[in-house]
Formats: sequence, C-alpha cells, structure tokens
Amino acid sequence: MTSAPPPSPLSARLRAVLPDLSPWRSSADFRLLWAQGLITYFGSFMALIALPLQIKELTGSPLAVGAMGAVELVPLIVFGLYGGALADSVDRRRVILLTEAGLGVLAVVLLVNALLPQPLLWPLYVVAGGVAALAGLQRPALDSLTARIVPHAQQTAAAALNALRWQVGAIAGPALAGLVVAYAGHGTAYAVTVCTFAASVVLCLRLSPAPAALDAAKPSLRGIVEGARYAWSRPVLLGTYAIDLAAMFFAFPNTIFPFLADELDAQWSLGLMYAAGSVGSLALGLTSGWTSRVRRHGLFVVFGAAAWGLAIAAAGWFSSVWVVLLCLTVAGAGDMLSGLGRATIWNQTIPEELRGRLAGIEVLSYSIGPQLGQVRAGAVAGWTGTRSAFWTGGVACVASVALLTAALPKLVRYDSETDEDAVRRRGARAQA
Repeated sequence: MTSAPPPSPLSARLRAVLPDLSPWRSSADFRLLWAQGLITYFGSFMALIALPLQIKELTGSPLAVGAMGAVELVPLIVFGLYGGALADSVDRRRVILLTEAGLGVLAVVLLVNALLPQPLLWPLYVVAGGVAALAGLQRPALDSLTARIVPHAQQTAAAALNALRWQVGAIAGPALAGLVVAYAGHGTAYAVTVCTFAASVVLCLRLSPAPAALDAAKPSLRGIVEGARYAWSRPVLLGTYAIDLAAMFFAFPNTIFPFLADELDAQWSLGLMYAAGSVGSLALGLTSGWTSRVRRHGLFVVFGAAAWGLAIAAAGWFSSVWVVLLCLTVAGAGDMLSGLGRATIWNQTIPEELRGRLAGIEVLSYSIGPQLGQVRAGAVAGWTGTRSAFWTGGVACVASVALLTAALPKLVRYDSETDEDAVRRRGARAQA
C-alpha cells in the first residue's frame, strides 16, 4: 500500500496563512451563527448607510448626523449592561431570537417612514435609539455563546472567522447601499434590511438551546457590579476595553464620510469609503491562519489600534480620493488585528459564569466608543472642518494608545500559555 505524497511547499504555505476553519468543522451551532450573522450584517449595513444619508438629506447638517450617536448612547449603555446580566441568567438562544425579531420590526418602521410623501426626521432618531437598545441586549448573548460552543484552543480561529463574516457584510452592504440609495431610494434599502432580518430569524430558530446554569441568579444590579469588579481587577481585560474605547472615540469618523466625499468632489466614492476599512480587514482575515499560532494577543490589541489611528490621521492629510481610500483600507486591517486580540483574550480568560456580564462590558467598550466618536467627529467637522476632524482624531488615538500601554503593561505581556486566567479557563473547559 503506497502512502500519500507529502504536501507541496506551496500548499503548506497557503495553509499557513489561509483562515483556520476548525470552528466550522467542530460546531454546527457556530456554522448557523456564522450564516445568520452574515445575513444580518448585510442588511444592517444597508440601513447603516441609508440612515445617515437620509438625515443628511433632510437637514444638511453634520451635527445633526453626528447627533445620531448621542441618541444611541444611553440605550446602548443601559441595555448593554442589562443584556450581559440577562445572558448569564436565561437561555441565550431565546435572547438572540427575540432581539433579532425586534430589529426586524424597527426596519419595517424605517421602510414605512421612507415611503411617506414627506419622510419625518424624528422617527429616524427613535429607531436609532431602539436599535441601540436591542443590540445592547443581543450582543452579550451572541458573544458569550461563541465562547461556549467553540473549543478553547479554537477561539482565535473563531474570532477570525467571525470578523471575516462581518467584513464580507461590511463590504457588500455599504458598496451596494450607496448604489441602491442613489438609484432606487432609501425605501428599497430598508426593504432589503427587512428581508435579511426575516431570514436571520429563521436561522436563529435552528440554534440549539443554550440555557443558563441551574443556580444562575436573576439579572440584577448586584450581578452587573460583580462583573464590573472582576473586569477592573484584571489589568489585561481593562487594557483591551480602554484601548478600544480610546481608539473609537478619537478616530471613528464614519458618520462624516458624506461630507468628506463632497470636499474631495468625489460623491461617487461614498460607498467605497464605507467599504474600504472592511476591505483591509477582509484582507487580513483571509490571511489570518498564522494568528492561530500566536500566543501574545495583547500585542495584537496595541499594534492594531495604533495602526488604525495613524491611518485615520493620514486620511485627513491627503487630497487624493484614492490615497484616502488606501488609508481607510489600512485602518481596517489595523482594526481587524486589534479585534482578534481582544476577542481571543476575552474568550480565553473569562469564567463561564461571568461570560455574559463581561460580554455586556465588552459591548460598551466597542460600541460606546463609535457612538461618542460619531458625536466628536460631527462636532469637530462642524467647528473646524471635515479634514481636521480626521487628522486630529487619528493623532489623539495614537497618543492614547501609547499612554494606556505604558499604564497597563500586563496587556503587552499577555501570553495565552502562561496567563493564570487563561490556564484556569482552559482547565475548566477540559473538565466540562
């Protein structure tokens, strides 16, 4: 009997950089979540582009567009924290299903408003707040479910595949949304969003139940405080939250892309601006196989956030739309790298009984930053100009990352093989 020939050097090198698909092979629920998320992201990004564009058309004000972030802020904080406690207390599948259905209903509201002879402004802000509330409830359940259904050693691979899914939707959604809104109107974009949420609900129905532990306490302020105390006592976790919050607050100018496209006299590039960051993230995701073999995930967080800030600053300095798009692409790659580090550290170190509550804090760290960043970008653009809103924010981002890294050195030294919390979590998974 002859043995199989050894793989060629080229195929071995390709396997070393291509995404690690082991989570897909080991978990049917992960496959369902991945497909559901891809469909949802596609529809969500359609609405994400159409909504600020509609506000811009109704008001013509950068500040009015940036105010959308302020409207979303309080619901995101309140329901994000409560959603974390809820995820530790009830069936996570049920939370995901009901909130996904609620998001679909809000998409219907946007569609009905867009079809009015004179669309109203106030429903757009109401829906933005409602979406923030439902997303805050849902994300802890989603994120904590991934930690449960994927083996410990595959968490980085799962994070890469989840990010890859997000980027596919983020590229297709904005690129098509710009064309759909321009040629078919806001109503068509919102109609597509409604259809995607309907399909997502069907997939959620097929997920396995994910009940809480029998001795799990009911959601309470005391439980939320317990989770916050745990996070505060872990410098590595604290560093992931703080760096991401600073990077997004200072360097998240997406809401003023329509005004940048106007200044560059390239209105046709708006969809590409929204998609450029996702192209960079996708490029890194498609070559992410090597990340499964890295143990120092804190370095991912630091270097990725710094690259994001530098690239956003550069986007504000150049006048060529193609160079700006290149800068936004590089920023997306940096954000992807930082996100892989954060997700891996969270899923490898946080105990199962606290996973939902800590996921609620994570929602705040990577969602509040962009919301506040929208307000900052809109305000600075209104006061000093669109270009300065980019480069000042990027410089402030890099400075903040440097200061936080110096203040929290344990993040840089994190090693998944030796960190006490990672070792403890790996042992608990092995016994389960």
